[in-house]
Amino acid sequence: MSEDGIVVGEDGVARCWWAGSAPEYCAYHDAEWGFPVSDDVRLFEKLSLEGFQAGLSWLTILRKREAFRRAFAGFEFERVARFDERDVARLLADAGIVRHRGKIEAVINNAARAVELVGTEGSLAHYVWRFEPETVPGRLDRAALAERANPAESAALAKDLKARGWRFVGPTTAYAFMQAMGLVNDHLDGCDARASVDRARERFQRP
Repeated sequence: MSEDGIVVGEDGVARCWWAGSAPEYCAYHDAEWGFPVSDDVRLFEKLSLEGFQAGLSWLTILRKREAFRRAFAGFEFERVARFDERDVARLLADAGIVRHRGKIEAVINNAARAVELVGTEGSLAHYVWRFEPETVPGRLDRAALAERANPAESAALAKDLKARGWRFVGPTTAYAFMQAMGLVNDHLDGCDARASVDRARERFQRP
């Protein structure tokens, strides 16, 4: 790995350092992370999975993502909001996911809050993209990335979600969500995906 946080894979592709540790990370980095998303179900899924990640690695969650999708009705929040104690018991017995009652109950609660939010804001996408940070000028290497983590916008998003009754949505979770869903482009300079994400963000129609 170079000092600026870039690794070059056996395929000759330059990537952010974290993408080189596992094949799942590599595919996620290249095809998903940082590309802008406006689909409400995907946004809710990511907020939910970020909550499950608390105290764990994202790789653990990524490897269980399909199991999570099966367990939580594809993260269609209108359906998840109707889950009851029988569903909680079912989820606690599902070895394919992270069996943490607090996090499971948080997703069900947050699904109901998402339904409410769509009712007042029109869509989850319209709401979250209001918190898009301004683009920070300058070269982005690993040190600069560490300095820009958790900007005011992620703290504001977390604070507002909590005020609306959401759980497991702190500022760190909110910023990881922003990075993944393309509200910021945190691919490092020198990463081959950075330009692709920049182009996708330029074409993206903010909801």
